[in-house]
Amino acid sequence: MAGKNLLIVHGGGPTAVLNASLYGAVARARECPEIDHVYGAIGGTEAIFTGNFVDLKTVPEEKLRLLLQTPGSAIGSSRFHLEPEDYERMPALFEEKNIGYVLLTGGNGSMDTCGKIFKACGERGIRVGGIPKTMDNDLAVTDHSPGFGSAARYAAATVREIGADVRSLPIHIVLVEVMGRNAGWIAASSALARQNPDDAPHLIYTPEVPFDEQEFLADVKALFDRLGGVVVVVSEGLVDKEGKNVVPPLFTIGRSTYFDDVSTYLRNLIVRELGVKVRNEKPGLCGRASIAFQSPVDRDEARLAGEKAVEAVVAGETGFMVGFRRLDGPEYAIETMLVPVEQVMLDEKKMPRSYLNEKGNDVTQEFLDWARPLIGGELTEFVHFN
Repeated sequence: MAGKNLLIVHGGGPTAVLNASLYGAVARARECPEIDHVYGAIGGTEAIFTGNFVDLKTVPEEKLRLLLQTPGSAIGSSRFHLEPEDYERMPALFEEKNIGYVLLTGGNGSMDTCGKIFKACGERGIRVGGIPKTMDNDLAVTDHSPGFGSAARYAAATVREIGADVRSLPIHIVLVEVMGRNAGWIAASSALARQNPDDAPHLIYTPEVPFDEQEFLADVKALFDRLGGVVVVVSEGLVDKEGKNVVPPLFTIGRSTYFDDVSTYLRNLIVRELGVKVRNEKPGLCGRASIAFQSPVDRDEARLAGEKAVEAVVAGETGFMVGFRRLDGPEYAIETMLVPVEQVMLDEKKMPRSYLNEKGNDVTQEFLDWARPLIGGELTEFVHFN
């Protein structure tokens, strides 16, 4: 397959280390005589049909290395909807441009796309692989996903800073809403903010445990009466015991239903029921676009995933996603593995119940031990005298 071209496609929401995976893939591809051009699809999967590619092999190394410190997606991304007939068209389009290797970087939806492209190309000799990417950390099989460690570091550092502010003037409750539509990995990571038992976050709520409003109000009131200032972290996708979003829907367009912010809903609930001052904060995209809080572990592993994906397709592998396996031992270490993409397609990995306390409003030491190495070092230490 000498002289074939490589196509790299990004899908879904970016992360703080998505471009590190791109760098790893391009850097390794430049060393492979089997690969001629290294194409980046500009704007996601739609570029497969428009041919809007950039040849990344021609980019000077000093410029290419900037990918390691660039948030977002340097080649763009999309949630472009693909129909069955679109997949049927792809092999011929790849062959027109002499593309023998296709790599998709993304989360659940992108790995589903990867699997469908793999099936479409199965008899054509085009090798297809996936590079994991999701700050939500909900990709199946792999121990964790590139993008999560940086989002976790941001959540922990930001909550530590908010906690210091609230402790200084303890007169209100602060709700911090973080991303994580169906899984609470990022919210749980805010617990890494604590230096002492009474430090923020004081309560953490994730989608894995049904949310009970009365228990929530009782927990908040007890802490407010004792501490005066309370910081509560909530995932954006909290659900009740029936599995329904705790926030009533605002409106529906097509297949999409839109909800108000869960932190806004809970703020109004606390004010109405408890009559105390409440602020709600929603970092939102800041949590996945921050290079200042980029985890070096996350960045290096994202780069490694890109490198290993290129090595795998050149070696003859196809229909896989690069995954991480955590090794036993006193020091944190991982090894890469190739996961059959069929095991990953649209399979969401939620937090195990053992990572959450009995009441479902905090995490366990087991989770902290698992998560701490991923944020890439200790956070800035604070001091208090009150």
